[in-house]
Amino acid sequence: MNCGLFGMNSMVSNDVVGTGAPLPRIGHVHVLDGRRLRVKWQSGETHDIDVAPALLSHRLFVELRSNDELFRTATKDEYGDAVVWSDGSELAATWLYELAEPAELTNDEFRSAMESLHMSLDGMAVRLGIARRLVADYRKNRPIPRTVALATRHLMERQRHSG
Repeated sequence: MNCGLFGMNSMVSNDVVGTGAPLPRIGHVHVLDGRRLRVKWQSGETHDIDVAPALLSHRLFVELRSNDELFRTATKDEYGDAVVWSDGSELAATWLYELAEPAELTNDEFRSAMESLHMSLDGMAVRLGIARRLVADYRKNRPIPRTVALATRHLMERQRHSG
């Protein structure tokens, strides 16, 4: 018997180890106006990403927030793992990919999400931490705030992963 760490059987040749989804890799970076970047991923996708939320999240990025010339030095690192600037600042590709997620949610998508989640107005209100009346309005024609859209997408993603 082949024993590994703690006396447990070691893996045999037909065992499969899952590693999850591949990490996003940057193929090319182009600086846009404001604090936005156009990122072409090695997968072929292209996203225009507002990186201001990331830059505002840490004092390390103070110079990048206000210095346009420095911001325009953005490029990808040699492996496509991050965007780097001439002062040594960097944003990881995984973080950028998360920022690229669509924040908008249409009223039709919101209704569809509620149906998929098997949620009533009251249930959705509780899950999102908002008033029932807002849920009813979001099902009709009221613009859906980014926070509600992201929370709704998160609920859908959790449902998808749980089967």
